[in-house]
Formats: sequence, structure tokens, C-alpha cells
Amino acid sequence: MKKQGKYGEKQDLALDLIVKLARAFSTVGKLNQEEIKTFGLTEPQFGVLECLGHLGPMTLGDISKKQLVSGGNITCVVDNLEREGLVERRRSTEDRRTVVAQLTAKGQKMFNEIFPKHACFVGEIASVLSVEEQKTLCELLKKLGVSLQDRN
Repeated sequence: MKKQGKYGEKQDLALDLIVKLARAFSTVGKLNQEEIKTFGLTEPQFGVLECLGHLGPMTLGDISKKQLVSGGNITCVVDNLEREGLVERRRSTEDRRTVVAQLTAKGQKMFNEIFPKHACFVGEIASVLSVEEQKTLCELLKKLGVSLQDRN
């Protein structure tokens, strides 16, 4: 016997989707967090290293936007990375009023060592889906995210 919906077919399907999306996000997030800890970093620290490693020097505001966290939090994260000798702040060559963060040689070395390992780990997680399923899921999640951006 098929389970009777409570709120209507469309609403029940949407609720089911959100629950499954939240559970998958939580599970993947926990696995990701555990793996990042093996590098001796927090998730925000890893995120900053990832941004700077892939995109090059950036203002703290730009890092904050990429990481979807507050500027105050990024300042604290960069302070900690700077203390570890992984990141440094410098004045922009285009506008001396602007301060950018960049990887130090030590930070670049760490990024070059850990990111390929992380990419392999993420590849393993995603491998439960076929390549086509991964592409489809990427397209669908992008469509969902982009279409809802203006609502917040």
C-alpha cells in the first residue's frame, strides 16, 4: 500500500527532496571535515588555503564571499594562518589602500601537498554516482541555488 501524502503531492515531494538533500549534505560534510582534520587544519582554514591556492592573492572581502562566511571570521582565520606562516598580507600593487592575502612559500607547499589528496578523497566520495549522474546533479544543484539566490 502506498503511503498517503499529508500536504499534497507537490509539497510532499519537495519536503522529501529537502530532507534527502540535507541528510546528504550533512553526511558529506562530516566526511569532508574528518578528512580536513587529518591535515591539521579547520574547515575555514582549508577553505582559505583552497581559495588562495586556486585563485591567487585576494582581498579578505573576496575570500569571505567565496567562502560564504562573515568578514570578521575570515579575518580571524587569516590571522591564524598568518601565525602559522602559511599566509601573508600585503598591499595591492593596483591600489595601496587595499590589503590582499596570499600564500607564503610554506603555504603554497602545503597546498600543493594536501590538495591532490583532498581531490582524490572527494573523487572517492562522489564515485558512488556515475560520471553522468554527477554532471546531472551538478546542473540541478546549480539551477536550484541560482534560482533561489535572490530570495535571501
